[in-house]
Amino acid sequence: MTTEERVDRLVRDADPGGLGVMGDLGGVRQALLEDILSESLVRRAVGPPWRRLWVRRLAGVVTAAAVLVSVVPVSMVVRGQAEGEGVSPIVSAGAGAGAVFSPLAMEAAERSPRLLIDRAGWTVVALSEFSENYGMVRFRRGGRELEMNWYPAYVYADRFAGQRDAGPGRSVRVDGWPADAFQSLSGDFTVLVRPRDDLVVEMKTSENWSRKDLDRVLADVVRVDARTWLAVLPAEMVVPVRERAATVLADVPLPPGFDVAALEEIGVSDSYYFGAAVTSRVGCGWIAEWQRARASGDEAGVGRAVEALRSSHGWRVLRDMDRAGDWPEVFWEYADEVVAGTLRPSYVQGLDCR
Repeated sequence: MTTEERVDRLVRDADPGGLGVMGDLGGVRQALLEDILSESLVRRAVGPPWRRLWVRRLAGVVTAAAVLVSVVPVSMVVRGQAEGEGVSPIVSAGAGAGAVFSPLAMEAAERSPRLLIDRAGWTVVALSEFSENYGMVRFRRGGRELEMNWYPAYVYADRFAGQRDAGPGRSVRVDGWPADAFQSLSGDFTVLVRPRDDLVVEMKTSENWSRKDLDRVLADVVRVDARTWLAVLPAEMVVPVRERAATVLADVPLPPGFDVAALEEIGVSDSYYFGAAVTSRVGCGWIAEWQRARASGDEAGVGRAVEALRSSHGWRVLRDMDRAGDWPEVFWEYADEVVAGTLRPSYVQGLDCR
């Protein structure tokens, strides 16, 4: 499948059923193609293409129904908590104020923006890797969505220039912090928050927002502490990594030397992202073993690697994910090449092999 064909598939998957939540799909297609082919600062900042395209931009449209175990009402009542009025509804519905979070989860939360919508009815429906310098969280209320992406602060100038090229913006504030709001020809809004704590936050809406809607929601965006942020997330997102990994890897053969403990670096994320990150490491491990065995004439080792990758078509995690996005198709494409005895160098980037 060519890059152009894969982009067309991604665009189709981004709006299953013609819901229109992605706005101008022609523009999305061009943006995806430019992301794949470019080597810009943003590309280097936010990681490999599958991480951005299959998870951050597209997964939220479908994972809310097909992947996430639960959604959480974002009615935080942060002010009420501060005044001692009891545990907020969102904390009660999520992992909970009494939940115990791993040190790595707490550390990642401390280093991220931790912005939430303090208004009843909003839900957290997707979360990609929650790390120190990039990530995504998507909120939904009725037919409207607001997606927050964050990047290292040094990409701010490029992001701002890109928005200004499409038209002038207007000054707004997010949790008291200066920001700029831009509206595209298709009607959706982008809000670029000025750098804060070495991060820049970029918010994007679905197309069915008015300027009044945007201003009302921006007035309800608040920054919270790390524990409150984690307590808000669906419990399945903050389950200890080893426990989550045990479920994902239940029927997955592991390559020699596979380090389950190293999966801790994946951090807090939704089910789709977590499954992609774990199977990425497994696939890369088997490919490395296949290459080693071929180079050393170890036919038995070659056979084990081939059989392991062939079996990936039956792995429960990939079959479940296949209903929600394109990551399994990408994985199987490279796995099938190994089974056939060939492998393109692009697997390194395609599978995020480090």
